[in-house]
Amino acid sequence: MATLEEEITQTTQAQQVTTFESGNEMAAMAAAQINYHLMGYFPITPSTEVAQYLDQMKTRGEHDIQLIAADGEHGSAGICYGAAVTGARVFNATSANGLMYMLEQLPVQSGTRFPMVMNLVTRSISGPLDIRGDHSDLYFALNTGWIILLASTPQAVYDMNIMALKIAEDSEVRLPVIVAYDGFFTSHQKRKVNYFKDRKIVQDFVGECPTDYPQARDPKKPVTIGAHMNGDDLINNNYQQSQALYAAGDVFERVSAEYTKLSGRDYPVLDLYKMEDAEVALFLLNSAGESAKDVVDTLRKKGIKAGVISPNIIRPFPSEQIRTALKNVKVLLIGERADSYGANGPNMTHEVKSALQEDKENNTIVLSRVFGVGGKDFYADDAAAFFDMAIEAMNEGYAKKPFDYYGIVAGNEENKLKPVIEPMHGESFNSGLIEVIEDPQTNKLKVKIPPIRALTTKPKRIASGHGACPGCGIFPGLELFFKGIEGDIVVLFQTGCAYVTTTSYPHSSHKQTMIHNLFQNGAATLSGTAEAFFELKRRGEIEVSDDVTFVMITGDGGMDIGMGSAIGTALRNHKLIMLEYDNEGYMNTGSQMSYSTPMGHMTSTSGVGKTQKGKAFHHKDTPQIMASTNIPYVFTGTESYPQDLIKKAAKAQWYAGNVGTVYGKLLITCPLNWKSDDRYGETIVKAAVDSCFFPLYEIERGETKITYNPEDKDKRVPLSEWLKYMGKTKHLLIEENKDMLEEFEQEVERRWLRLKARHENPYL
Repeated sequence: MATLEEEITQTTQAQQVTTFESGNEMAAMAAAQINYHLMGYFPITPSTEVAQYLDQMKTRGEHDIQLIAADGEHGSAGICYGAAVTGARVFNATSANGLMYMLEQLPVQSGTRFPMVMNLVTRSISGPLDIRGDHSDLYFALNTGWIILLASTPQAVYDMNIMALKIAEDSEVRLPVIVAYDGFFTSHQKRKVNYFKDRKIVQDFVGECPTDYPQARDPKKPVTIGAHMNGDDLINNNYQQSQALYAAGDVFERVSAEYTKLSGRDYPVLDLYKMEDAEVALFLLNSAGESAKDVVDTLRKKGIKAGVISPNIIRPFPSEQIRTALKNVKVLLIGERADSYGANGPNMTHEVKSALQEDKENNTIVLSRVFGVGGKDFYADDAAAFFDMAIEAMNEGYAKKPFDYYGIVAGNEENKLKPVIEPMHGESFNSGLIEVIEDPQTNKLKVKIPPIRALTTKPKRIASGHGACPGCGIFPGLELFFKGIEGDIVVLFQTGCAYVTTTSYPHSSHKQTMIHNLFQNGAATLSGTAEAFFELKRRGEIEVSDDVTFVMITGDGGMDIGMGSAIGTALRNHKLIMLEYDNEGYMNTGSQMSYSTPMGHMTSTSGVGKTQKGKAFHHKDTPQIMASTNIPYVFTGTESYPQDLIKKAAKAQWYAGNVGTVYGKLLITCPLNWKSDDRYGETIVKAAVDSCFFPLYEIERGETKITYNPEDKDKRVPLSEWLKYMGKTKHLLIEENKDMLEEFEQEVERRWLRLKARHENPYL
């Protein structure tokens, strides 16, 4: 008897394998079988797994898609567009704020008519931040000019991804396609699925990559793409795009029919469950529709003619099919996982109502309910409650409340949140033991700090009770830095482990003001906060005796996607500190490769296998990049050299208060994703310093000074002494990978020698 993993089923034409997989796994499977030319991506929960699975497949030689890790979703969209205009087959996956960040690029792709396929693993967009599934991101995609398919199950994710490319490349269409499925419901839950055993079946179905439209692939055939247009030309272009999108509806039906013959699975425009004689019905997108079908069966046994409508495509919107399906329905309740604020109903509500307006004989009563926001579960009981509302409206002959939210909980004054720890103010954080003096001759600072034991009386800025992993180096590093900061702070945390582990509503570990914003905008946000504070103080609208120190905390790859904002802030020279904790990856989303990941290091998107050996290129030297903006103070530090770090913190506060922007970088450990023993955190970062991988230095008013030189103390160790502590790097220490280790060592030495040259010559 065959196992579940290898049970072979015979369909009309093609042999398939039956297994249990998630939606993300099946999206990756479809992409690998198609063997796209390129995927430009950036990790964001819950779509991140798609790129991870493809990277794992690539290490095993199962496809040869060029996987390009972008600096952010805006960059990933640009990479994909650039590849598409070259005539390549292009793939991507994103979620939530990732879609929002790339939103500007999406109409460029559709407006110039270049096909590609993108999986949108739907998730709530901030703020406030929530990483679970709803459709608030999907609704922002409705006006981008992309075809939008909906996949309610992992099986549908696989099938829709195959159909999507064929639709996108059709000569009548030539538009990009989104395949949207529910984050964590469909993306992560495993279900029984079938996939084609031979990927040639998939490739034959999709067909050859078309070359019969303008592409930037042949220098002998020059083209101009994206020419500037006036209004007369643009309206014609938009009309053609509109016609192509409507044509995609017919192409979808044709491709779906072809796919049914190949797979035995049918994807009509509307998934109609018991709708042939339904009097009350629910209109639900994706996985919620599956939950409602059992309720329909129960109601039918009671003599109630109930049904469910779930569309498989919403761009183009299937108005005609909806009118037909609702011909005899008395009441329709439309449940939506997002709102269109202030519009008296979300997007699908208005589009269904608009469709019904064109049928003068239709008298369907339409109710609208927002539900399931932020991944709130939708059970059979909830579907039953929706039907009860619809049945009540049918009996009354009208809807008492056409639009409302479902599942909200009224507040209770008795449960009003109260602080567990009293907020702390400036005097609590003043030790009076740190002295910073500016030398009038050199314009440099001299710092005197007491023994570290004396500073232990200063309270921690972050209370105990955060949810970080055992051995996480973020909080020892941050608290050590804060020992050198006197008085009040306002701190902004970009999205990352330090943020999500300290602010899970309704709790907060922060004793002073904390603000959150996303990776790409943290520095700009804090610059606005600082300037507003100083202006309000100047006008006498707030009374503060002492100045406040403004600190932005970034990490988990935040200086990739946030680099543009950080550089802009530095060039404007706002009075604030940008502090990066570097754990060498996108750790808050599961250890994906970032630009700070060193060469050869293994992450979930730079796997180690027969075809690749970890990250293929060197890490970004962020302190040198920030120093090039000519800000007054740049430094590096670690918890393994605490006095060095505390002195630099005191300098950072002085410069941020008196001159302008400061940037600091702390190397911190991540035992979970570095695959290291959590008790060796300080040992690992010390070895990183002593091997000169992470040198300790400062750049004060443009002059570089190495603050700890292991060579001078005869304590320098080989790079292998650092690498041996981490499971993510042990492959670099075997003979097979000797060449990569040598290249890594040469780069570390090159950077170290340049740093020493700058230390010895202040004009460099």
